[in-house]
Amino acid sequence: MGESTNGAVALILVDKSTNKTAPLILVGTNSEHTSPPACTLLSVGQAFSGTQNVSSLQKEEAWRVNVRIQGCDLEHGYLCGTMEALNVPMADTPVVTFWEGEIVDTKNYTFYTGKWEATPDDDKRHWMKFQCFEPLLSQVEVDGGKSLNLSNYPYIFMRWKEQYFVNVGTDCGLTIAGFYYVCFSCSDGSINGYYYDPNSSPFQKLELTSTNEGRSGFSFSSYELQ
Repeated sequence: MGESTNGAVALILVDKSTNKTAPLILVGTNSEHTSPPACTLLSVGQAFSGTQNVSSLQKEEAWRVNVRIQGCDLEHGYLCGTMEALNVPMADTPVVTFWEGEIVDTKNYTFYTGKWEATPDDDKRHWMKFQCFEPLLSQVEVDGGKSLNLSNYPYIFMRWKEQYFVNVGTDCGLTIAGFYYVCFSCSDGSINGYYYDPNSSPFQKLELTSTNEGRSGFSFSSYELQ
């Protein structure tokens, strides 16, 4: 790390696979809050597909998952969408939920959740699962990351909270009490996440990639959102 002319500290992100480095964030009292980068792959209609691993000591299990973004407002740190879980053992049909998300932009939301039964230690444990979060940790421990400028960071951190089931009742055998810690790559549109719920298996991993179909039409089942 090096010192800039305005007294801020420049954090350096190191890609361990290539050993390439790049100055990405300025930390300091003069940092301005700006919105995350406008990624074309994080926009209304974009679809993603992948899996959620729900393995534990008792079982080995993975669901196929489809996600579509239904709304995105970077200025206010908000997005929402639908998540469709397929081949869920206890369900007779794909389970679709509607979720709302918080974008960690240090203006509207910080890395500290402050709700949903998540403590700052829970937050750090989950964010640290993402290698690209490591350069941010020291400043997050100081102020939750409020003084970080993430506008040029190649990753967008989010929390996704499922609000309700779209096509099934609450007796479907699944819970939406928890939420996801999410990391989105602006370079390739991939999404990694970890589900947090004190009453569920820990660190259930979500892995998604953007679909080639993009906004032109991913093969979702047809459901009406209320």
